[in-house]
Amino acid sequence: MPIHPTAIVHPDARIDESADIGPYVIIDGPVQIGAHVRVYGHAYLTGWTEIAADCQIHPHAVVGHLPQDLAHDGGVSYCRIGEGTIIREGVSIHRGTGADTETVIGKRCFLMANSHVAHNCRVGDDVKMANGALLGGHVRVGSGVFLSGGAGVHQFVRIGELAIVGGNAKAVMDVPPFTMTDVFGRVVGLNAVGIRRAGFSTAEQDELKKAIRTLYRTGLPFRQAIERIAQSLKTPPGQRLVAFLREPSRRGIAGAVRRPGPGPQHMV
Repeated sequence: MPIHPTAIVHPDARIDESADIGPYVIIDGPVQIGAHVRVYGHAYLTGWTEIAADCQIHPHAVVGHLPQDLAHDGGVSYCRIGEGTIIREGVSIHRGTGADTETVIGKRCFLMANSHVAHNCRVGDDVKMANGALLGGHVRVGSGVFLSGGAGVHQFVRIGELAIVGGNAKAVMDVPPFTMTDVFGRVVGLNAVGIRRAGFSTAEQDELKKAIRTLYRTGLPFRQAIERIAQSLKTPPGQRLVAFLREPSRRGIAGAVRRPGPGPQHMV
């Protein structure tokens, strides 16, 4: 078990013998570290944190620390990091606020420098957060999402699978699956390249394209548009889109761009 002699490791920590713990790392508490994990120098891991196999944690990352929430009473809560996830320099990931709650990062995620995942977030597999992207508390991020640099996601917002949130965007409302946003968090269209690269069939791509057009370009009241597409969507991705739109939302669903140039968020 290559643990650098300058590392400080809590006696309750459980570290796989194949893990590599670098210089000046602090592991404070009952942290569990899986096989072939590499923790670079000066990283800080704490609390009831579980890091699955093949992860990388880079210098000055903070994983599993206390949530930035005044409601936190110091009780036991969790932080779980999925296999193969890369956590780059200065990333912060906080554990859950309430007792027995958790913050979860999926498999093969890539959290770039200085991005932040707040308490009680759930991040799917294969999510990429570019430099400085920020998730507020209780955010849900679907698999395959790309959060561009500097994007900020309001607490309790949901980001659907394979969505792209634009650079420096303020996502204050739910972003439907398979869509892209502008800097104001408004939907600008289908993530056509993303769904094609994800291996969606031509029929699935065409169905999603028509669905997004019905939702955002026909002028129908939004709930009426949802019911219209629900009658026609037959493929699994289409059905997942409808399921997302029908789920209860704390923040509402993002609207579309209705006129060129900068302006306030529009509801649809």
